[in-house]
Amino acid sequence: MKLTRNFCIIAHIDHGKSTLADRLLEYTGTLSDRQQQDQVLDDMDLERERGITIKSHAIQMTYESGGESYKLNLIDTPGHVDFSYEVSRSIAACEGALLIIDATQGIQAQTISNLYLALEHDLEIIPVMNKMDMDNAMPEEVEEQIIDLIGCKPEDIIRASGKSGQGVDEILDAIIKRIPSPQGDPEAPLQALIFDSVFNSFRGIIAYFRIMNGQIRKGDFVKFFATGKEYNADEIGVLKLTQQPRDVLSAGDVGYIISGIKSSREVKVGDTITHVKRPCESAISGFTNVKPMVYAGIYPVDADDYEELRASMEKLQLNDASLVFEPESSAALGFGFRCGFLGLLHMEIIQERLDREFDMDVITTVPNVSYKAHTTRGEVIDVHNPSGLPPANYIDFIEEPYIQAQIISKSEYIGTVMNLCIGKRGTLKNQVYLTSDRVELTMELPLGEIVFDFYDKLKSISKGYASFDYHVSGYQPAKLVRLDILLNSEPVDALSTLIHHDNAYDFGKRMCSKLKELIPRQQFDIAIQAAIGAKIIARETVKAVRKDVTAKCYGGDITRKRKLLEKQKKGKKRMRQVGNVEIPQSAFLAVLKLD
Repeated sequence: MKLTRNFCIIAHIDHGKSTLADRLLEYTGTLSDRQQQDQVLDDMDLERERGITIKSHAIQMTYESGGESYKLNLIDTPGHVDFSYEVSRSIAACEGALLIIDATQGIQAQTISNLYLALEHDLEIIPVMNKMDMDNAMPEEVEEQIIDLIGCKPEDIIRASGKSGQGVDEILDAIIKRIPSPQGDPEAPLQALIFDSVFNSFRGIIAYFRIMNGQIRKGDFVKFFATGKEYNADEIGVLKLTQQPRDVLSAGDVGYIISGIKSSREVKVGDTITHVKRPCESAISGFTNVKPMVYAGIYPVDADDYEELRASMEKLQLNDASLVFEPESSAALGFGFRCGFLGLLHMEIIQERLDREFDMDVITTVPNVSYKAHTTRGEVIDVHNPSGLPPANYIDFIEEPYIQAQIISKSEYIGTVMNLCIGKRGTLKNQVYLTSDRVELTMELPLGEIVFDFYDKLKSISKGYASFDYHVSGYQPAKLVRLDILLNSEPVDALSTLIHHDNAYDFGKRMCSKLKELIPRQQFDIAIQAAIGAKIIARETVKAVRKDVTAKCYGGDITRKRKLLEKQKKGKKRMRQVGNVEIPQSAFLAVLKLD
């Protein structure tokens, strides 16, 4: 155990942690030249294209120092706010963390929130200033920010570059000197923390774990605390670039276990593994079930693909346990699923993966958050879908989720950022100047308001400088109404939204005029209406495509024209009764981009 070091890399998105991880692997000889490629730990195409880490990754390196051979277990973490639970479990499996800060951008919101997570677990922090080879690096300014943030000495900060490899040897030496070796009793009952799981179509679910106490041997009979399920450890081993089987793993080791698990619901990140015969007394603290934040309906474009979509979602769930879904049906879109996501990025990634990996054409409805409806009978109903809201006369009041948001921006954009937040019903809780030109705002906002386009607007008004991080703070009563869209007096449930009363009129009007542009003209008039209950608040009409039936009349009596127009009128009336209006996919997407 004295020669083992477990550490993770934490950083804001795009600060270069995957590139730096590549250099560490290269420097320790973990990769051969043939295996070398950019972002070697990001194995999904999507991760490479977008330059983000979606899944945590673990890899073991060996490093010679002072005549000793050290085992370094690196756990790479996602940087995006949607995956913060995964980051917290990865941090719990380590004794130290490399805090990577971009020398061209300085400290950003995710840097701070991940740092606090690491400090809560008493991790040794090694600050690294990355991208030092860039022309626009600001080492002195960023150094001041780091010293203000964590109170370290200037010589503790390592200046490095993931691209050129500068400072990589210093980082490796610092890992060995500064990060403590793992503590734990190899003789105690087994206690191991699951920090990630992946799905393999031949072997089932593979769980990645870190042993806190005890030992695990191949063939042991183990059980998982949170689910209570028992398994045989068919194979255990360590994670190099590929999985390498071992016969025994002991306290302080990071490894994987394969036990033929078929369902992702049986392996929960943060769960504890122990022996069935000699179990540990308590589970490792900090385990929570991941709660979805954003809900949306996913429907197949072609109704015949429903079963295929179900199979695709189940396969996707094996790779991503934080996706939850249940079947639902819609009058407008047929059968589909109501899905829960960790956030908007997570939702976007799931859509992309359905398209790429399973070739599924899907329609996604307007995303919304879950509300709590308190009825006059004293019941509390969780509402994930506007159509699940009880009738207005049974509702006592509705509560909506609120978030505490940290926004870090340059001081010149502070006014526009505040205006944006106040326009989204936000309240300012705190304002701190981190340096002379960087401000941290703490705002309280309703989660439902940031679901649509908040992040995009924040980026554009701050010219890309503002960074944003949030956590849910609780529920508060709100004056919400259900806004329905009617086409020829028929409600389209897929376009229904729950919205704050003050924004309903404006939103309804914009919806109607947008749909008027998008819905193709038919042989009859289409009335598009926005309604709250029985009250119509906005209306637009898509005019009918009319044939000029009187063109062949030249001269003669007016009754001849009248007769032809009456005949046309009857035909239009009959058509309206039997005709139905197709809503194009672009209409559903346009609602997301209403501005």
